[in-house]
Amino acid sequence: MKQIVQQNLEQTRVALDAFLADQTTIDAIALAGQHLATALRHGHKAISCGNGGSMCDAMHFAEELTGRFRNDRPGLPAIAISDPAHITCVANDYGFDHVFSRYIQSHGQPGDILLAISTSGNSPNILEAIRVAREKQMTTIGLTGKTGGKMADACHLNIRVPWDGYSDRVQEIHIKIIHTLIACAEQPL
Repeated sequence: MKQIVQQNLEQTRVALDAFLADQTTIDAIALAGQHLATALRHGHKAISCGNGGSMCDAMHFAEELTGRFRNDRPGLPAIAISDPAHITCVANDYGFDHVFSRYIQSHGQPGDILLAISTSGNSPNILEAIRVAREKQMTTIGLTGKTGGKMADACHLNIRVPWDGYSDRVQEIHIKIIHTLIACAEQPL
């Protein structure tokens, strides 16, 4: 059992070290944080989406902005596309590929931010959300893993965790990126 624990923690360190070794990654996070802070300061909102564990990360991102992260401050406008009634309605009527894009079509405005999360970077419903968000003149920020998949070219900014193993290592770093983006949004306040 201790060997499993040690191995998992070592893999996380290796993944984080590889992530930190690329200065363009640090620059991309800083730029994404700047875009998020500017959008929120100008009255725009953040919309986030993902599937499975990435949906949980999208929800965590939104609740930290609307609630409280580190500092007492006014709530910031953020929504995770996670309403089961919306998702099942759209999936039933239009197909699962449209569960996020339909929401963005309804609620997205120019100047808003989309945080799209997919460890593979190839989730069809996430790619469709990015497409619609770009049509709506929203800034698209992608969190991916492995090679970045199709999202690498689809997003304005793609923050990629270069890990080819199981997606849990990617998700562990995604949550650190999410916390960093929230800190960037809070700092000017």
